[in-house]
Amino acid sequence: MLFVAFGALVLMPLITGLDTSVALFTAGIGTLLFQLITKRQVPIFLASSFAFIAPILYGVQTWGIPATMGGLMAAGCVYVLLGTAVKINGVNFIHRLLPPVVVGPVIIVIGLGLAPTAVNMALGKTGDGSSVLVAQDLALFISLASLLTTIIVAIFAKGIIKLMPILSGIVVGYCLSLFFGIVDFSPVVAAPWFAMPNFVAPEFHWQAILFMIPVAIAPAVEHIGDILAISNVAQKDYIKKPGLHRTLMGDGVATIAAATFGGPPNTTYSEVTGAISLTRNFNPVVMTWTAITAIVLAFVGKLGALMQTIPVPVMGGIMCLLFGSIATVGLNSLIRNQVDLNQPRNLCIVGVTLVFGIGGMAFGIGEFSLSGISLCGIVAILMNLLLPAHFHEQHKSR
Repeated sequence: MLFVAFGALVLMPLITGLDTSVALFTAGIGTLLFQLITKRQVPIFLASSFAFIAPILYGVQTWGIPATMGGLMAAGCVYVLLGTAVKINGVNFIHRLLPPVVVGPVIIVIGLGLAPTAVNMALGKTGDGSSVLVAQDLALFISLASLLTTIIVAIFAKGIIKLMPILSGIVVGYCLSLFFGIVDFSPVVAAPWFAMPNFVAPEFHWQAILFMIPVAIAPAVEHIGDILAISNVAQKDYIKKPGLHRTLMGDGVATIAAATFGGPPNTTYSEVTGAISLTRNFNPVVMTWTAITAIVLAFVGKLGALMQTIPVPVMGGIMCLLFGSIATVGLNSLIRNQVDLNQPRNLCIVGVTLVFGIGGMAFGIGEFSLSGISLCGIVAILMNLLLPAHFHEQHKSR
């Protein structure tokens, strides 16, 4: 189970500049906390959430890692509050507050907003494109090889390998990087076998907190889809028992715990759900041992150093597919729920959300400012609450 999740688990901290060993540790701790809150009834493994990549990149650049972690703790609190609201008002509360017309475009923004970062890294540059790390021709060859491997494995592979497209892409890209001599092993040689992960204590900066809170919208709704998926696979209704309120709270507490140690926010992994479906092993105890293994590996210093040696083009190639896939999930949400974009109301919500998010719109009063995913998330929710539903139909009836 850990092997299936490993590629995606370490890719997120590598992209955002967080410590991969901390990510392993917090994935383990988060999963154990989730099991505690859900009474160890759901066979789920929690690890790094891709929805938070863009906000973390912006947060680290603007306020630093400690303040960003403080903001992520606040985002985790939003999960807990949503869980409480679901317990009081029922599951339909989420669908009323966050319908597909709100969540769909926000998820699209999360994916497409990261497109320049993926392309820059695929071309051998830093994420912001400010400096060149690997010659462009060589970087393009390695990144395309990583990308093609990921696509081929995702589409054509069979069995357990099909569930590891990201890890397969990393392995092929890394082997090519070794052949061309662009991997620096000096950090691995210098690292001890046993080492404490580079934990970072959070700091609370109100701007970072206000920026991060709305970002929890999309992963919270995606969580419901993940719980429905694992329910279908295991043929048990986890929405009712242990209850969606418990699973949401479990996700929230796991994210708060992760941010406390300086790790990325936790979310349920669909790769692991796929592995459960394949192996037909629905015993949550397996996830307990998976979590414990992740915690133990977090203290292997040479493993952490080895993960840091993955070259930029390898990550960039995989990210070209990964971020596009995130945007496609948002698009699929609109299509699957038959959101009618001929309705002016829906068209306005989706259109404004996309332009504000991808275009980098920013609102600010004094020191207070909102931009990117946070801003477009709030705008989408407000427009959905304030704009009258089916106004044109009401107008015709008059």
